[in-house]
Amino acid sequence: MTSTEFLQPVLALIIWTAVIWLWMYATRIPAMQKAGIDPDKARHPGTYGDLLPASTRSVADNYNHLHEQPTVFYALMLFIAVTGGMDAAGLALAWGYVALRVVHSLVQIVVGKVLLRFGVFALSSLVLFALVGKEAMRVFL
Repeated sequence: MTSTEFLQPVLALIIWTAVIWLWMYATRIPAMQKAGIDPDKARHPGTYGDLLPASTRSVADNYNHLHEQPTVFYALMLFIAVTGGMDAAGLALAWGYVALRVVHSLVQIVVGKVLLRFGVFALSSLVLFALVGKEAMRVFL
């Protein structure tokens, strides 16, 4: 397996983050215009947030979420590639994590059910922890 193949899930999640970024601005700019919000007066997070529709805020919240836990995923995948730990099991876990993060985004933005979103988040966390555990055993044992 090449490092390019192994790092494809990383690129896929980065592309997904870019899609959410585009979605965020495609919804946020018109919503701010409709609400008459001056962008200069809304420069601090949460300012005027209550004036925006929940659907617009959900996309922005998800964009922020894609910059939280996935940073551990990115670092871990690069660590694995650099230290020679690339294998089919790690790749399967990585693709599983990416798929669950995409599902998490769609649940948060489209469905809006918190318990369902938490379930998907918990499952994606378990997949990430499994990948961390697999690497810890490889490196430390």
